[in-house]
Amino acid sequence: MLTAKVEGWIKKFVEGEFWREPLVSFCSADTTEKLPKIVPNHLTAEDLLPKAKSVIVYFIPFTKEVVKSNISGVKPSKLWALAYIETNRLIESLNHYLDKKLEAEGFGSAVIKPTHNFDERTLLSMWSHKHIAYLAGLGTFGLHTMIITKKGCCGRLGSLVTTAELDCSEPIKEEFCLYKRGRKCLECVDKCSFGALKATGLDKRRCYEILMDNTKLFDFGFADVCGKCACGVPCSLKKP
Repeated sequence: MLTAKVEGWIKKFVEGEFWREPLVSFCSADTTEKLPKIVPNHLTAEDLLPKAKSVIVYFIPFTKEVVKSNISGVKPSKLWALAYIETNRLIESLNHYLDKKLEAEGFGSAVIKPTHNFDERTLLSMWSHKHIAYLAGLGTFGLHTMIITKKGCCGRLGSLVTTAELDCSEPIKEEFCLYKRGRKCLECVDKCSFGALKATGLDKRRCYEILMDNTKLFDFGFADVCGKCACGVPCSLKKP
């Protein structure tokens, strides 16, 4: 079955010191038709690939060591920044690999960048891997606006649109975020030293300013990272 093949390709491809085994899921291309109503100017699967049938989405979770390195201090750790850079490179390579594998099976694909596919004026993504992950049942949105999966929120998401008709999942009905479940957890808010994240929501502009400031810290790539709200909290490495 092609669905199992795709999952196997992804899990075999993701190997390295920064990552745990990825989570893989799929959503119907038709479900992306609702996204422009939620996120202005968001593309649909059909916009990216005529005759699209499915969207492959995967979460590559960071190791405990990567996450632990970024718990203390105000600035992101070097290991966290390096994991971000290397994972973005991995996702680009993986998507091109999946494109070739699917082509060999007789299907077309649309390769999508792992990041920096948003409008810098509105800070809204034209293709949100997080929303696709939600539609595919990989997890739910935390108060920190990241997707919380069964392997936590610390990691990176990638996705690929294809004409292959794969076995698709539905959004998860259970709420993974403790605070959204009615618990008193606001640990992600407490971890944000910059006032960008509050119980009332995320100030995207303030968060973006911090990310841009942090790009000056490292010389091995464009590391627009922080991740403090995600590290050392109940949802860092697992579903709480």
